[in-house]
This record gives sequence, structure tokens and C-alpha cells, in this order.
Amino acid sequence: METCAFQIRPRFPLLSASTRKTTKPLKVSAQRNSENGYSSIAADKVPRRVILQLVGVNVIFGNVCAVLSAPLQEMKEPDVLRTLKLASGVRIQDIVEGQGKEAREGDTVEFNYVCRRSNGYFVHSTVDQFSGESSPVILRLDDEQIIRGLKEVLIGMKSGGKRRALIPPSVGYVSETLQPIPEEFGPRRSLLSHSKEPLVFEVQLLKVV
Repeated sequence: METCAFQIRPRFPLLSASTRKTTKPLKVSAQRNSENGYSSIAADKVPRRVILQLVGVNVIFGNVCAVLSAPLQEMKEPDVLRTLKLASGVRIQDIVEGQGKEAREGDTVEFNYVCRRSNGYFVHSTVDQFSGESSPVILRLDDEQIIRGLKEVLIGMKSGGKRRALIPPSVGYVSETLQPIPEEFGPRRSLLSHSKEPLVFEVQLLKVV
């Protein structure tokens, strides 16, 4: 039986430096059986620690692949109870009916809102997106304090209710003195820079004062 031997030095780039230092060349010998002409291969034992580390790497890699290949969950749009179109061009969607007192023109109301451009681009919000803390706005429902389009959205809402509305610029920020406008310079400038385009407001009425 003829035997030829050669060495293979395994390379494992993901193994620690200490493991690479202690890894010995893997000796492999190929033997030819003179009786049947077939070859057989024999190899020295591989260190157990190397095998365990390789298995660990494969398990971790497999788990990562499984997570990345999992389908992303689609964001669900809230159910719309009804849709209204006002004469001013304001389009309103009722999301939550509300059970408290109904807001009327001249009332003072407290509410949270999120303002976006019509393409979904975020502009400003009274609710912090990371901490969840809110800074509600308190305004009187008249044409001197609040933009007309948002006033029309809030009138008829009940405490606890939610609405989403598309407000055209003609009944939006026609004046820089109209509320709601953030106090911080950056958000204020961002909001006013989009005053000439339709804006989407998502409003939650907290209470009628």
C-alpha cells in the first residue's frame, strides 16, 4: 500500500488570536490500496476547542441569517370611522370618536398634534418620538389664535377623540402669529418653511377647558 503525506494549515479568520497561535497543522495522508485500487484518506485529530468554536460561529451566523430573512411586518394604517370634506378644502378623517365634552367655537382646548408634509415628511410634534413625553397645546378656538384649518378640525371633536386632516395653505399659516408654532428656532423655521403647501395634522383632543 502506497502512502503520500502532506500538511494543511487551517485558516479560521473568525477565531481568537490565542486559538490561532495554538492551532497545529493538520496532517492528512492519502493511502492507495493495492488490492482494489481505491484511495483512503486519514487525518490527525482536530483540537476539540477548534471544532466547538467553528460550531459556535456557524450557529451565530445561521441565527443572523434567519433574522435578516424574516419578512418585515407592515405598518397598519388606523381604521377610519368617517371622512369629511369641508367647504374650505380641509379633509378630515375620524380615527377615534371620543367620549368626553364636545369642542365648540370659542372654547379653550388642550390637544397634542403631529404635523407632517403631504408626502409624509415629519415637520413637528408635541409628543417626543423617543421618550413619549408630551407638551400639549392650549388654545382658544377662534381666528385670532389658531390657524383656521386646525380650528375647523377641532370643532366637533370630543375629549379623547383623534382626527387626521389635510389642511390647505389657504386656511393654514397665513400669518406667523397664528398658532400652533413651536417655540424652538429650528422646528419653528422648519414649520414656517412649509407654510405654502398642504400640511397633514394628526390631532388628539385631551380636554375642553
